[in-house]
Amino acid sequence: MINFLIRSGFLVLLVGLLSGSTFVHEFHASVTQMQYDPKEHVFEISVRLFTDDFEKALAEATRAKVNLSGKTKHDLIIEKYIESHFVYTSPQKQVKPIKYVGYEVEADAHWIYLEMPYSEPFRGGLLKQNALMEVFDDQVNMVNVQYQSQKKTFVFRKNQATQDISFDR
Repeated sequence: MINFLIRSGFLVLLVGLLSGSTFVHEFHASVTQMQYDPKEHVFEISVRLFTDDFEKALAEATRAKVNLSGKTKHDLIIEKYIESHFVYTSPQKQVKPIKYVGYEVEADAHWIYLEMPYSEPFRGGLLKQNALMEVFDDQVNMVNVQYQSQKKTFVFRKNQATQDISFDR
């Protein structure tokens, strides 16, 4: 009898997980990779956001329902959203232009691809990464920066949406 209850409980759990049409996660997080390409003199940037959270943020920003899983391309609203939530300022107080490259869908997430030309030696600067923070108070955005042989991770929260991303010498 106990084996039956264990197996049926497992079956109920499995059916519940598989039958749910939407995936609900209990945390709000994104991951950003910034990797420097010395040949091209550019930071290649990828931002991974949960699709359902991203849709809420885009809907709030545009004041219209946004369905990223549909056939419609959303490059313009994604580009506008990202350019206002991901901003790098050099130590000389210059906002560096960030070029939107495109996006890709992966299961329950969206990858947004960006490039930031950077020809001078990287000395750090201020980075704002506050994507989705206007929607979720508990949003955490982790940014991994790789420049030459140095790697460092920065964690952005609502009360710390802009940070100095300098490397120790």
